[in-house]
Amino acid sequence: MPKLRFKDVDIHFTDIGKGPAVVLIHGFLENVSMWAFVQETLKSKRTICVDLPGHGESDCIGYVHTMEEMADAVLAVLRHLKIRRISLVGHSMGGYVALALAEKEPDMLRSLTLYHSTARADTMWKKRDRERAIKLIKVNHKSFVRTSIPMLFKPSNRKRLGSEIKLLKSEALNTSKQGIVAALSGMRLRPNREVLLKFPPFPVFIIAGDKDPRIPLEESVQLSEISEFVQLNVIEGCGHMSFLEYPETAKKLLLAAVG
Repeated sequence: MPKLRFKDVDIHFTDIGKGPAVVLIHGFLENVSMWAFVQETLKSKRTICVDLPGHGESDCIGYVHTMEEMADAVLAVLRHLKIRRISLVGHSMGGYVALALAEKEPDMLRSLTLYHSTARADTMWKKRDRERAIKLIKVNHKSFVRTSIPMLFKPSNRKRLGSEIKLLKSEALNTSKQGIVAALSGMRLRPNREVLLKFPPFPVFIIAGDKDPRIPLEESVQLSEISEFVQLNVIEGCGHMSFLEYPETAKKLLLAAVG
């Protein structure tokens, strides 16, 4: 996998195909491999995936990875590849990074897709939840990973996707303790970016699961009502991980979003 130096560490990425550029940003405890399910669907595009700092094969920058720093890492890859216009997709934490990138470089985007993600900041209870998680991770990060991954799925989907969840846990366990804490700390600090949805110079798509335990459907509906430029698509019976829970539906929605 190609890499570049960013803030004195290696950032790994993939660059596949030719055509209009689509940038896919993975979520917390994930890496570029999560996007394998949609690569064939996007074969007419140039698809760039980046291992965010502290995830996959990319190194940690420090002990706090802000969403802005992660966005800068993605931008460094795009400038290295001399890509000027993109359709941008971010899953979960990747959506927070995508919003930070959109705020920095709005003219670069053809479209923005929040894939099981939100433009809102953490609530106070969520900030406390992240603080508790950080304390647990410092003691036993493997226990945190094994416990938290299944909770992202709709309960009935956990049963039928046992082998897929086992593989997802295995991938997530490769994330270092520092990388996990740095990402949680960065998510806790992120600002509210709902204002970006009011008059965006590009269309915004929200893909949500009606049983998502992390991003309540009501929140996604409220975000979609901010402006006429935001389109909401809901996957029924789905939790936070439609790329595993309902991949065929997710593929169709992602292809429609990126054109």
